[in-house]
Amino acid sequence: MNPFIIHQTHVQEGIVARQAKPEDADAVLALLLGTAKWLQSTGSTQWSALLRGEDSHDTPAAIRRGETFVFAAADGELAGVFILMQQPSPWDRDLWGELTEGEDRAFYLHRLAINRRFAGRKLGEAMMRWAESGIQFEGKTLVRLDCIASNEALNRFYSGLGYAHRRATNGFNLYEKQTAFQ
Repeated sequence: MNPFIIHQTHVQEGIVARQAKPEDADAVLALLLGTAKWLQSTGSTQWSALLRGEDSHDTPAAIRRGETFVFAAADGELAGVFILMQQPSPWDRDLWGELTEGEDRAFYLHRLAINRRFAGRKLGEAMMRWAESGIQFEGKTLVRLDCIASNEALNRFYSGLGYAHRRATNGFNLYEKQTAFQ
C-alpha cells in the first residue's frame, strides 16, 4: 500500500476516522452484516451475499492490508466503515476497464456502511467528504466508486455530492470525483 496522510481525524461532532486494526474485524463484519440485513428489510438484494457468508471484498484481509477505515463514536462504537483500495480489484477492472500506463490516479471506495444507530445524521455525506479531503494517498487524485444502477436514492446521493457519472455497465453506475489533492 502506498503511503497516505490523514489530514483530519474529526469527521463530525463526536465521530473520528482512523485506519481499522485487526482487532476491529469482528465489529466491522458485524456492521456490514447489519447493513446487509437492513438493506434486505427495505426490499433490496444489495449485499445479499454477506447474508450467505460470502464476502467478495474479504474484509479481514482488507483490514490487514490497511485498506479499511472506520468512523468511531467517542465510546468506541463503530458508526461507519468503508474500504479504500489504492489499486483496482478484479471487480473494479471489470467495471472500469484495464488501466493504461499513467492512468493510476484513482483509488476505489467500497462497502460504505453506516451503523443504523447513527443514521439520519448525514454521516455518509461526512464520510464521503473525508474520503475526498481528509485522507491523501500518494499519487492519487480521484475517488472512484460504483453502485447498483437501479438504486435511485444511492445514485442521487453520489450525484448530489458532486460525483460525476462516468457510465453504466453491467447494471452498475460508475462515479468519480477529484480529491482536494491535485
